[in-house]
Amino acid sequence: MSAPTLLYEGKAKILYTTNDPEILLTFFKDDATAFNAQKRGKIAHKGEINCTISKILFQYLEEHGIVTHFIDCPAPNQMRVRALKILPLEVVVRNIAAGSLCQQTGLPQGTVLEPPLVEFYYKNDQLGDPLLTRDRLLLLKLATPEQVDQIQQLALQINTHLSAFFKSCGIILVDFKLEFGLDSESQLRLADEISPDTCRLWNQSEFDPDRRVMDKDRFRRDLGDVENAYQEVLERVIATGNYQQ
Repeated sequence: MSAPTLLYEGKAKILYTTNDPEILLTFFKDDATAFNAQKRGKIAHKGEINCTISKILFQYLEEHGIVTHFIDCPAPNQMRVRALKILPLEVVVRNIAAGSLCQQTGLPQGTVLEPPLVEFYYKNDQLGDPLLTRDRLLLLKLATPEQVDQIQQLALQINTHLSAFFKSCGIILVDFKLEFGLDSESQLRLADEISPDTCRLWNQSEFDPDRRVMDKDRFRRDLGDVENAYQEVLERVIATGNYQQ
């Protein structure tokens, strides 16, 4: 049996091959980055926390009919996933105006978006992950028209399920990022992770705009207590999901 081989290292995860070409091993890092990696640091135990949260949420979504790349977790900071051809798109679902949406549109932070907004970004660090129109997305052949429609529908379905789950945790799902890929049978699957790194999460019982933050914005904005916020999300997710680590 050969040892895993490094396939790709990103900002938050390392991907390894395995003996099965259909299966990859993901290692979740404690590294933290923001502003397209211009700001760097570490968050204690972030890898284990994000891996566990992602595991629970992938399992939850699978139970609700969403097909994902998740297989299992051989270690607290490791996840076995199905090998996919990742589409070079970041799909952002917004329930409440925050972050770049406010900066680019002038919408006041906290504005409830009805219906939720689904946005597509070109996953390209050199270009700064620009926001795409549908026509630009199709011009670049980043996905087919059918795949774009399917992703849009899936993103809204995932949002419905995750919003309900986090509400049960006493957490408001403000917005979040998704990635999708195609498996060997060309089936579209949810990929990447779902964690405080990829979601904007606010404590439902806290109204102070800084104290309510439970996600990577604490790192981006130097709010402090980053590790405690991630740990609090983990504890609530475990309690609500009723899963064992």
